[in-house]
This record gives sequence, structure tokens and C-alpha cells, in this order.
Amino acid sequence: MEVTATEPDKPKIKHDWYQTDALVVVTILLKNAPGDKVKVQYGERSLSVSSIIPNSDSEYSLELSLAHEIIPEMCMHVVSPSKIEVKLRKKEGLRWSLLEGEEQEASVKAIPQAVIDASGPPTQQLPKIYKKDWDKIEKDISKMDDEEPKGEAALNALFQKIYGEGSDEVRRAMNKSFMESGGTVLSTNWADVAAKKVTAQPPDGLEFKKWDS
Repeated sequence: MEVTATEPDKPKIKHDWYQTDALVVVTILLKNAPGDKVKVQYGERSLSVSSIIPNSDSEYSLELSLAHEIIPEMCMHVVSPSKIEVKLRKKEGLRWSLLEGEEQEASVKAIPQAVIDASGPPTQQLPKIYKKDWDKIEKDISKMDDEEPKGEAALNALFQKIYGEGSDEVRRAMNKSFMESGGTVLSTNWADVAAKKVTAQPPDGLEFKKWDS
């Protein structure tokens, strides 16, 4: 009895598509496709994708006759561990209802050209560009200036920052100098104030007096 060898079934690989105002994106669910073995060819009304299938002697091939025209030089593809993604740039501002074949004219909806132009060519990742609201920035700066402490409040805030971030010696020096001088001296140098009593140093034109005097 003669036995005829049969070829193993090729893995079934699905593909899907979606669209934006300017692009048609075809997604091929081929995992771990070797990037250097993926070949993509674009025609004005056609798409051809081929790739070696990992862990297999088979080759994947996808041939599409597109429903509408694309701009081949503005198309691209991206290979990731989970899929192959092909981005097709639409030639006309139309909403596709089919990926392949001929669409009925009544089912085709136009997209405003301004929207298409704003979309630009497909890219991997485009940085977001935000328009600066200079009026808001100016108001925020003014608000910050109003909220920032001034005069004695600013000085107290500075002392609190130094005390909070300083070492134990800095804190001891500040406490000793402030207490012994009656609040007229504030030193952060422990080596300078440790061995002697800190005397009061009132501002020029003022005389220091104790509460009980």
C-alpha cells in the first residue's frame, strides 16, 4: 500500500483592520516575527505582506486589493513581539467601509480635508504639542508672587527651612544663640557659640532690656 505524505497545516494567522481620519491600520497577529524577514510592499490599491513564521517551515503571506487608493511613500510598518502593524496613508479624505474590494458610492463618506492634512504622515510616536496660554502663565506667576512670603514672614520661613534641614549641631547653635541673646542673634555655627554665652545684639539705635527690668 502506497502512503502519500501530506504537508502539515499552516498555522492560521488572523488579521484585522481599523482606521483613523488619515490612516488605515492593518494588524497581523503573527507573534515573534523576525523583523529582518518581514517584507511589505505598497501599491496605490494593493498591499503585500510576507514573513517567515517562527518555529515553522512555513511562510506567511497576505495579499490585499484595497478598496481605495493609498499613498505608498507615506506608509510604514512596525514589527512587535505580538504583531505586525501596517499603517496605510489614505489618498482621499474618505471613510472606508471595506478594506478590500469595491465600495458602493453611497456608503463612502467624505472626511474634511483639513482633518486629513492635520493628521500628517504616520509615525511611531509623535510628541504632543501644547499651545501655551500666556495669559494663564502670567496669572499663575502673579499668584505665586502674591502667595510667596515677604518681609518677616519670608525670614521666618528661611529660618524654619535651615532648622528643618540642618544637622544637630546647627539646631543646637540656633537654639542656644536665640535663647541667650533674647532673640537678637541666630547663629548656625556651633563651634562659635558652644564655649561662650551669646550676648544680646539689638539693632542700631535700640537698647536691649530684660522683661523684669
